[in-house]
Amino acid sequence: MNKNSLTDTHFHLELTDDIENIIKRAKKNNVSNFIISGCDLKGIQEGIEIINKYEDIYLTIGFHPDEVDSFNSNSISYMKELINNNEKIIGIGEIGLDYYHNKDNKNEQINMFKMQLDLAKELDLPVVIHSRDAYEDTYNILKEYNLKTTIHCFSGSIENAKRYLKLGYFLGIGGVSTFKNTNLKETLKEIDLSHIVLETDSPYLTPEPFRRERNEPMYIKVIAENLSNIKGISIDDITRITTNNVLNIYKRIK
Repeated sequence: MNKNSLTDTHFHLELTDDIENIIKRAKKNNVSNFIISGCDLKGIQEGIEIINKYEDIYLTIGFHPDEVDSFNSNSISYMKELINNNEKIIGIGEIGLDYYHNKDNKNEQINMFKMQLDLAKELDLPVVIHSRDAYEDTYNILKEYNLKTTIHCFSGSIENAKRYLKLGYFLGIGGVSTFKNTNLKETLKEIDLSHIVLETDSPYLTPEPFRRERNEPMYIKVIAENLSNIKGISIDDITRITTNNVLNIYKRIK
């Protein structure tokens, strides 16, 4: 990993039609380190192909709560086999709970979530958490596990942030932090940079002023510059600290 470069800790492979040029554009903007989020079977399989081809791209794997109907115990065996056979699979995620899209299968979501957390604990791997309209359940489940944890696409209140930080978690900060109507800027003023990693969630949530464009890893620089302004510290410090946080979370990264 290039420690002097920015890191996109979370993007999706709807971008693979142009991955070569996406990487080139990112590197022109001092983004040289990448973590794919494989959160369904197709994304996991495509992610493995990419990490085997490119040196500075890594992968987390898991089953998003939207995938609950296709998940079973064989899914855990499949994940475990992949992880044991590829050191560039560095964590489990994005996993979690989503009550925004479906409240009728809460029990099934919780069961799937816990099974994947159990696997992370068994393999001593960090987790990347998706939580939408499910804060209390997510928090109460996670606090039972002693895992390195990143809260993906965090946009909550300072109170929620502080509860997560008390457990030693990291917050994934992306394009939402640049939006004009967000309260996240006020929250970020109060959060120590040692708990923050940067992410695009590409191809979604493109930062201002590029919201009409498809998101991609090069826009980490825009997110970092915005955070630099919010925190009143240099972009070099943002780069150094957030990339060091990534190394602190993901012990498999070389």
